[in-house]
Amino acid sequence: MCVVKTTVGLRIDVDTMRGTRLGVPALLHLLDQHQLKATFFFSVGPDNMGRHLWRLMRPAFLFKMLRSNAVSLYGWDVLLRGTMWPGSLIGKHCDDIIQEAMSCGHEIGLHAWDHHRWQTKVASMSVQHIILPELQKAKDMLEEITDKPVTSSAAPGWRCTDTALLEKEKLNFSYNSDCRGHSIFYPMVAGVQLSQPQIPVTLPTYDEVIGSNGINNSNYNDFLLSQIKNNQLNVLAIHAEAEGICCIDLFKDFLTKARSRAIHFTPLKKLLSDDDAHQPASMVSENIEGREGWVSRQKNLYEQKDEQ
Repeated sequence: MCVVKTTVGLRIDVDTMRGTRLGVPALLHLLDQHQLKATFFFSVGPDNMGRHLWRLMRPAFLFKMLRSNAVSLYGWDVLLRGTMWPGSLIGKHCDDIIQEAMSCGHEIGLHAWDHHRWQTKVASMSVQHIILPELQKAKDMLEEITDKPVTSSAAPGWRCTDTALLEKEKLNFSYNSDCRGHSIFYPMVAGVQLSQPQIPVTLPTYDEVIGSNGINNSNYNDFLLSQIKNNQLNVLAIHAEAEGICCIDLFKDFLTKARSRAIHFTPLKKLLSDDDAHQPASMVSENIEGREGWVSRQKNLYEQKDEQ
């Protein structure tokens, strides 16, 4: 009997110092055991993630923190970093771990300079605030650490604006993964098709679904596996702070179950092909279930026409 292999692009976001120091080495070991390669998107600037605590005043964010048991999920050191003093530079203190990920054969991409600043401020950032402080500086540091060109990026929190897309065009990325969606596409800005394709995340993340609609740790993996289809683009985003630390056993079980179902994981760059004719689409800001605030979502041209 011929077994149909299903491909899933595996993206690992590394947002914090804790995720880099503890989560990445654990994930490298686990992926090596399963002989898998992934794309690691690293944040390299100050770890100011604790400043998200101010968002607890927003009911939706507070509910998410309670639903996902954020203290257990991320740890107090993450939740308090950068609240009383500027956070330490992740790339400066964890360069050896980033180098190890590269030496293990994984794709290394840019996530952020200051993850918190991008996620909370990108909508109001001017060109001057985006290109040099948030993109170029981070790309330069990551290339200094790896001694190789950085050719991909992923916006923190799936938050990206047209201004940010235009600035990324100047940095010679082969692709970006800045949004949620369903197919690889070329983004449109002001009626112009950009040259860097987007590889959107298509599958839900752990913190978006856990604790909702009857989903808990005992059935989460089965739910996630049910979302993976052979006839669609499958891109999964996990976090070093979650699946690499407190959810590592859950992720081990997921990989074992995925193997039994002939699911193959690959770095995002392997999803691109010179022969593919990717369609253009715009990126819009929308709310999605399980996340507080907006994210960027792929919106195909036929969707726009239907609304006119």
